[in-house]
Formats: sequence, structure tokens, C-alpha cells
Amino acid sequence: MTIIRSHGTVTIASERCKGCELCIPACPPGVLHMSSARNGLGFRYPLLSPGCTGCRACLLVCPDFCFEVYRYETPLEHEVSA
Repeated sequence: MTIIRSHGTVTIASERCKGCELCIPACPPGVLHMSSARNGLGFRYPLLSPGCTGCRACLLVCPDFCFEVYRYETPLEHEVSA
């Protein structure tokens, strides 16, 4: 098991997403990835894995305003399989 710290998190309005994928390469810790599921519009949408820094890069590049970013006062630790 590996411990990953999250300094923040995001909520994603997946039903508003048009699947442009701009957020994926913009994410410095690389914790966003596209789902295999599709929303009501027929587009795949991003999912968040542990390790978010709360940097807001996803929020800044999203043309559809799908992200809300929150920073934790104290980082959360997540156990993930290596």
C-alpha cells in the first residue's frame, strides 16, 4: 500500500462536461483521468483520483465551468494499491 496526500479536492459537474479533455494534461499532479462512462450529453467526463493539490488548473482551463476546487486546511491521507 502507498500513502498519497491530498491537499485539496474538486467537484466535477459531469453532466455539464463536453469531454474536451483540456483538464487532463493541465493537472500538475496528474490525478484527473477520463471515465469510460458517458454523461447525458453522450460525452466522457473526468474523474478524480487521490492526490489533488487544489491548484485550480482544471478550473482555469475548463470552458464549461465544470469544476469547483476546495483546499483542505490539513491534508488528507489516502491508502492506495501500488
